[in-house]
Amino acid sequence: MAQNRKKRKKSLWILWSVFGLILFAFGVTAGYAVYLTDMAKDTTEQAQLKLKRGSISEKRTEPVDPDYDNISILFLGIDDSEVRNFGGNARSDAMVLATFNEKEKSVKMVSIPRDSYVYVPVEGRYDKITHAHAYGGVDAAVETVEQLFDIPVDYFVRLNFEAFIEVVDALGGIEYDVPFHISEKNSEDVHNAIVLEKGLQILNGEEALALARTRKYDSDLARGERQLELLKAIFKKAASIQSVGKYDDLIESIGGNMKTNLSFDEMVSFHDYVFNRKSFQIETMQLKGDHTFIDEIYYYRLDETNLNEVSKTLKNHLEYGESSLTKAQEDSSVASQDDVSQDRG
Repeated sequence: MAQNRKKRKKSLWILWSVFGLILFAFGVTAGYAVYLTDMAKDTTEQAQLKLKRGSISEKRTEPVDPDYDNISILFLGIDDSEVRNFGGNARSDAMVLATFNEKEKSVKMVSIPRDSYVYVPVEGRYDKITHAHAYGGVDAAVETVEQLFDIPVDYFVRLNFEAFIEVVDALGGIEYDVPFHISEKNSEDVHNAIVLEKGLQILNGEEALALARTRKYDSDLARGERQLELLKAIFKKAASIQSVGKYDDLIESIGGNMKTNLSFDEMVSFHDYVFNRKSFQIETMQLKGDHTFIDEIYYYRLDETNLNEVSKTLKNHLEYGESSLTKAQEDSSVASQDDVSQDRG
């Protein structure tokens, strides 16, 4: 038996980037903590992938530090199987942009439908956003999302479906109320290999992935909502004290299935969000739109008014704009004021 949902490697993000925080939040024994820390450091080093632009978004004037600044992370779920390989890179089957507000200890996440008709800079034309990663890898995906919302994308976490399956299984499955009967392929593209009945149940990795990816039972909007719910379900299960003893399996699951430009220290810096878990908030948003065909190809045309509203919400959450300063800028400003005061003295 098994439960539902989503597909996303992003989910892994939360276990991944937050595993350290949860670890300390529950006060695991020192020996086990050291063991996990060493595992996590090794895994992080193997997962490093730098963006061609460097460590700073072109929309930033100074580096950001998750310990002090509001930041954003783009989570990419990809299917890099040979069956779906596309022009050397896989399409991104799942995209979620998350903004983190350091002062509020809050997170806002928006799911981006894979067929969204957007301008893709690497192609120099409008296309499905899923093709950005296919044509230009993570760099192209990040650039496209930055242009779409007009905000900086500071970090990314890219996970493939194998990692998703293994993480859910390492957690012992996740509980979910499956909204409808489904009969879907598994990760090996075997038809009707996954059959789920409607109702509350525990889903294993393959079942959760099938439910997350299915597109034939409801809308793209509903699919995105399912995927966001899965992210929360995985976070909830990973944050439970019953899961502490499974962290080594979780880290192993992520292993060679993740790429990120977050360093280990930057990941650990998110522990503040977990320490404040009583007030910790995750708000999810959806991009509204309409189904359309252009040259007989299906696209999801985004509603401009809604897109602008979501963009504004993300900017406000990041406090991004002329009036917002990163910690480095604030320190520089304070130093400058001190110099002026000394001169006047």
